Amino acid sequence: MSTETPADILAESKPASAASSTASSIKAFIAGGFGGVAAVLVGHPFDLTKTRLQTAAPGTYTGAVDVVKKTLARDGLKGMYRGMVPPLLGVTPIFAVSFWAYDLGKNLVYASTPSRTSRVLSTAEVTAAGFFSAIPTTLVTAPVERAKVVLQVQGQGTSPGGRHYNGVMDVVRGLYKEGGIRSIFRGTFATLARDGPGSAAYFAAYEVAKKALVPKGQEAGDLNLGAIVVAGGTAGVAMWSIAIPPDVIKSRIQSAPQGTYTGFVDCTRKTVAADGIGALWKGFGPAMARAFPANAATFVGVEFSRKALDSLF
Repeated sequence: MSTETPADILAESKPASAASSTASSIKAFIAGGFGGVAAVLVGHPFDLTKTRLQTAAPGTYTGAVDVVKKTLARDGLKGMYRGMVPPLLGVTPIFAVSFWAYDLGKNLVYASTPSRTSRVLSTAEVTAAGFFSAIPTTLVTAPVERAKVVLQVQGQGTSPGGRHYNGVMDVVRGLYKEGGIRSIFRGTFATLARDGPGSAAYFAAYEVAKKALVPKGQEAGDLNLGAIVVAGGTAGVAMWSIAIPPDVIKSRIQSAPQGTYTGFVDCTRKTVAADGIGALWKGFGPAMARAFPANAATFVGVEFSRKALDSLF
């Protein structure tokens, strides 16, 4: 099975000039930022619920609804958006690097198959490019996730070292004082373990769904709002259906006091020993509830902002 993107079609028709390539990169960066902001605004309450379920002591909550009820009772509606600043600040570079790296991954596929007769990538090749995209993106995602998780869990009375942080910059200063750059980037391997397979599934599912939804005789760029919502939501569900176990480990590593775990394997072993294998799927409900609307919002933001930018330059 093959997938064809608008970029592939353009590449087959004529080589892009340096100027048009730069313009395209700028548009992708801006459109990715819009998509990321949309994802955070729609998905953050779900993400906060997921993180608190994953990191709270056994018995703290009876389920996702209980998390929401207790958060609203303690902090009101604004409590559901606690820890939102780090992802809001990070979404533009995260999405920009992710889509840039995805394009780089596709170019690496082309370079490794010089005798190919078509630039149309197979689903397996798209999957490989998607996995590759997570490698450089993790360098941005890991510290953003670290600050976000620390802010999210302190709202339930648990924060690393028992310290209360007043905002994202206070978190960064505190983490650096605690353990330097290593503390800020704690959980990097776990982030890659989540986002490598997750991004592979994400990009593959979006391209396959997009192709399936394109009306006969039309191109992928002609998708209507409903089709974009379905394709984007499908991509999110595909990613999070496999990303929860490493996400649980990532959240625990990033929220625990320094020295609690020696690494990914140690955290996994201790989590299973203490709470059973089911602990690796904590937060699955909120994550899946978030996956469709948040990623539908992402691609609506990306697609429509990109069209607006195309009309400008």
